[in-house]
Amino acid sequence: MDLVVIEPEPRRRRHCAECRQGPLRFHTLEFNAVICLNCADLAHLVHLPRGDAALTRRAREASSLWAVVVRRNRRRRRYERQGLLVEAPALARAEAACLADADARARRRVRDAARREAEDVRFTAALSAEILRLFPACPPSRASAVAAHTSLRGSGRVGRTAAGRALDEGAVTAAVGAAVRHEDTPYDALLMAGVPRNAARARVAPVVEAVLTTWRTPP
Repeated sequence: MDLVVIEPEPRRRRHCAECRQGPLRFHTLEFNAVICLNCADLAHLVHLPRGDAALTRRAREASSLWAVVVRRNRRRRRYERQGLLVEAPALARAEAACLADADARARRRVRDAARREAEDVRFTAALSAEILRLFPACPPSRASAVAAHTSLRGSGRVGRTAAGRALDEGAVTAAVGAAVRHEDTPYDALLMAGVPRNAARARVAPVVEAVLTTWRTPP
């Protein structure tokens, strides 16, 4: 189990339950009590912010003692990683190693980006073809637009789910239905007017189903 250190939210001032020092930039929790890094014997560690995967991995591997830094995201109601605390010599060695092979890693990133882009192009084309198979009367331009939108890497949309990647019929239908809901009904306007999401969906559902039924009928 990882050792966890908390970075408090900016508006929350924390003080150590043992030495009373504060406000604290980082702290741990022991039996639900806030403990500063000095009292937790972690003050010799330095903060490595998240963002550089190679540097993080190398610093963690080189450090005999390290801790994960987390901060609570109040909106998402969860803790999210903010980096690591590692030993200063370990961080120095990791930085030197990253500088030594920076060119090679940059070339690899370029190759990986090109590979991902080619994969995305192939998948978007396959998704567009599957939309037209399920909805043969759908305009090809709409099928292409839906496929491009729902398959965008990192979007979290239906096309990026496991079912979407497998071209599952339910997932593909859900993606097309979502596009129709947003583009062919007053759904977005209802949301802006304060109508609850479920109520807005129910109100436009007949229109969405009518469009899908029309598109399912071969031309």
